[in-house]
Parts: sequence; structure tokens; C-alpha cells
Amino acid sequence: MTTTPPTAAVILAGGRGTRMGGVDKPGLLVHGRRLLDIALSATSHLDAVVVVGPHRPELDPGIAQTQESPAGAGPVEAIWAGLSATRLPDNAVVVVLASDLPHIEAESVDALIAATSTDNPVTCAVDENNRTQFLFSAWTFRELRQRLSTLRESSGLENQPMKAIVTEPFSTLSVAGTTDCDTPEDIDRARSHPRLTIDQARAAVRNSLTALPPHRADLADSLGATLAQPLVALGDLPRSDVSAMDGYAVSGEGPWRIRTEIRIAGADGQLELGEGEAIRIATGAHLPLGATSVIRDEYLSVDEPSRMVRRLPDSPHRNDARPRGEDWTTGFTIAPTGTAVTPAVISAAASGEVFDALVRGPVRARLIVTGDEIRRTGPLREGQTRDSVGGILPYLLESNGVRCVANSHLRDTADSFERVLADGVDQEADLLVVIGATGGGAADEMRSALDRLGARTIVGRVASRPGGSQITAVLPSGLVVLGLPGNPYAAVTTLLTMLPTVVAALTGSDTPPPLLGIIENAAAVSSDAVRLLPVTQSEDGRWRADPSVRTAHLAGLIERSAFALVPAHSDDGAVAELVVLPR
Repeated sequence: MTTTPPTAAVILAGGRGTRMGGVDKPGLLVHGRRLLDIALSATSHLDAVVVVGPHRPELDPGIAQTQESPAGAGPVEAIWAGLSATRLPDNAVVVVLASDLPHIEAESVDALIAATSTDNPVTCAVDENNRTQFLFSAWTFRELRQRLSTLRESSGLENQPMKAIVTEPFSTLSVAGTTDCDTPEDIDRARSHPRLTIDQARAAVRNSLTALPPHRADLADSLGATLAQPLVALGDLPRSDVSAMDGYAVSGEGPWRIRTEIRIAGADGQLELGEGEAIRIATGAHLPLGATSVIRDEYLSVDEPSRMVRRLPDSPHRNDARPRGEDWTTGFTIAPTGTAVTPAVISAAASGEVFDALVRGPVRARLIVTGDEIRRTGPLREGQTRDSVGGILPYLLESNGVRCVANSHLRDTADSFERVLADGVDQEADLLVVIGATGGGAADEMRSALDRLGARTIVGRVASRPGGSQITAVLPSGLVVLGLPGNPYAAVTTLLTMLPTVVAALTGSDTPPPLLGIIENAAAVSSDAVRLLPVTQSEDGRWRADPSVRTAHLAGLIERSAFALVPAHSDDGAVAELVVLPR
């Protein structure tokens, strides 16, 4: 039986970035996270983690910290200090990595570990530029300790280059995210945002956002939330044997003598039928004791003078009663975990005597329209533009299960953005939807404000038209920021394209499969990026996209039921995702 060896990481976080003016390089921020935090996140699943460098009191107590001696004595001395700070068996696999890898992820760490064994004791990463990264490597503990001990005895470890211990034999492995940062230009490149496809942006949101904590709430007040545990019936349905039709409850084979009582739904008391007796019964009324079946009116003939009722010739012999628990019995799962709380769920839960549940959400959003030129009320002055989306965005949010808890206007100033982003935490909001200021222009302060507040940007640019300058970020408080372009058409289509994924990630639900359609004129309207275009349906079921649309207003969506995500470089008849417009 093969045993998986223990794993550990030695993270080198002590060097000063001399080519960056002597800054604390591990403390530099990239998309709201320190370089050191990125390394810690990529190795957090390993059995042991040692950080070598100046003591950092904010680190988790479970992370070992040590310092090479003397401080600044180079990476080889630092690795020796890291090994000395932990006890590992000879077959353990140790990952050595510098804390200047802004794109490193756990998958790359695991790939190096998987490639390293007793037969292949050293594996060095190869970056995207085909350079071997000695400071991102995996070693068997025995091999690394032996090479360090040999060098220590022969010439010492202080100020030795990594090549002094990375000697033959060693293997290499190309893994993603291994480009390091040695210069300010490297940091600038790391801080730039890749241009994601819409699918990549959605995947990044799903994989990066943390679901809201569950809480118990009245289901009637939880539309838009998601069940955090199964919804289990607390009572049988129906709760007793009931009639499914207006007719007669009968006992025996008939004919039957009609009793004077009438059984209606919700009636109190109990009756008992004797053999050969019948009683008039309404739909939903519970059956009297002794009833063997219910026969609907149209299958019977009633003789009033004799007070007798008989089954009509050739009528089917069927029982129009619903037995207790026919739909479900106590303990039946009405809806599983992850189900969206919809009117149907609320209604079905009430039928099962369930009125509250453990849920995530609904997502609460604060809406902010930005721009010095935007005017909400009153006459327009020279250079001003009417706010034509602030009033409808709450409705669009609600259509996606999001509660709009505030709706305000913000001027384009650096301090106002920092203030409103920080204040969002105190507004009992989970999501901050910001319209405008997402570009890179002189008045677009949102991105720099997010950086100053230490936000982690998940989506910074998207290859779509419109919607390319959208932002999805998370503040250190956990508040999610969805930044939309300022033009009304771009804001609305970007919101409806991305919001369902944000809501699903926050509530722990699955995003529904996309609605697809055939775009008959795709070749004429496609470009080098996905285009978000209004569409109308033809008689043959295909869709025709509007070749152009003005983004300064929503007139292009009038009398349109959907817009399409027309793929880049499409041919006629291409299949595209359709986003239905709320009515």
C-alpha cells in the first residue's frame, strides 16, 4: 500500500526589493493581496508552512516563522533556516518558493509535488518565458537537507546562489503562474488585469466569491435567497383522507342510501358511514369513518324520492379520494439544499407546514450612480445628463432576487469613492453596484480607490462590447463590488449578464443553464469580441440581432424580449446565449 508523503512549504519572505528601491517586496499589493498572502494561499493546504523573514505578527499562529542568520544572508541560508524550523520525515516533499509570484496557485504547487519522489528528488518550475525558477521548486526533504548540509560543510551557506544546491540531477516542469516580480515594471504588469471572456469572468466570480453565511428566516420574506439545508415536510399531505371531487362518499358496493348530512371542506367533527350509506361531500373535505371510496357526481344517478344513489352504467370504477400522505409524508424532502427560494418553494413549504428555513441571502445591494455630469432631478444645466438608469436598476436587481437597500448618486472624487466603498460595510449590504467610473480615464477613480482599500479584483476587464470596462472586486470586509460601465445600455446589459453569477456565488446556488438561440445574421453583426445586441425572433424560431445600438439610452431595448451574446468572428447561424429582459 502506497502512503502519501507529508508536504511542507518554505516561503522566502525576507529579501528587500533592491531593484524596487528597497521596499518590502512580500508586502506589495497585487489586486488587493500582498505577494506573501498569495504564496500563503497557494500553500495553505499543505501539512506545514514556514515563512522565513522578519516576524509578521498578523500571520496565523499555525504558520511557523523564522529568520535566517544573519538576516539578509541569501536564499540558501534562508532555506536552511526554514528546514530547521520544522520536523519532517525523509520522504516528505518540501516546496521552496519566493514570495514574489503574483499569479501562483495551489494547482501549480500540487503539480510540482506530484512530479517529485525518491526517484526524482528535485523538480524546478519553468515559467511562461521558458526560464527555470529555482525559487519555485519541490524537493524530497532528505535530498534538500543533504545538499544543504554538504554545501554548509564545504563553503558555508551565507550569500550562496540557488545554483549552488540546484545541481544535477534535477528535473523541470512547466506550470502556470510562475513569472516572478523583480522590478517595478514586473509589479505593474502583475497589477494589470487580463482581458477575460465572459465565460472566464463568470468562472472567476464563481470560484472566488465566498457564499454568505446561512441564517434562519421566514420563507415568506426570503424570496431570492437559497436554501442552506434541505426543506423537509413537517406534516403529511394531505393530512387526512380527503375527497378529490364533488360527489358522494360511500360505504360498500351500493346502491347507497343518502344520509342528510353534508360534508364540506374544513368541517369540524367526525361522522361514520355504515354499510350501504352515502353522504354528500365537497372537494377537499375529509372522509367520514367507514367510507370506502368517493364517487364524483357525473358517475352517479340520484333518486331523490327514495334518497338512493346508484353508479351509472358503464361509468368507471375509480376512487376519487386522496389518501393521507398521498403527496408526501412527514420527513419528505420538498426541496434540496441549494434550491432558490421562489414563490413555488414558499407555497410548497407551507403545504408541508414549514414556514421558516436556514437560508443564504437574499443578497442585499446598495446602488450608486456616479458622475459629476449626472442629474437625477430638476432642470439640466449645460453639460449635464439625465440619470436614466438609477430609477430602473432596483427593479432589475429585484428581478434577479437582489434586494436594493439604498440608491444614491456620487460625485467623481477620489475621497468620495473611498468613503462610499468603506461605508458600504455599515449599510447592511452584501453587494455594492456602482454605475460609471470603471474605465481608465482622468475622472475614473474607482479602480484606484479599490486598490488603496486593499480590494481583491476578480474581474478587471472583459472582452465584450459593451461591458469591457466592468469590475468585480471584493473588499477586505467581504463586501462585493460590481462596477458597471456608465452608458445606460452598457450598464443594463452588463448587469444582466453578470449579476446572476454573482448572486449564485453569494447564495450558494447553481446558475441555470443558458438559454441558447440561433443568430441568423451573426456574420454581419459579430466583431473581434462578444457583442451584446438586442434580438427579435423570426417566424422560424431563429433570432435576428440589431446590427447597431446606441448606448446612451435604452431605446434599442424597446419591444425586445432579449439580447444576445453574439460570439466573436461568427458565421450566420451561430449559436449564442440569450439573456431575457425583465418585463
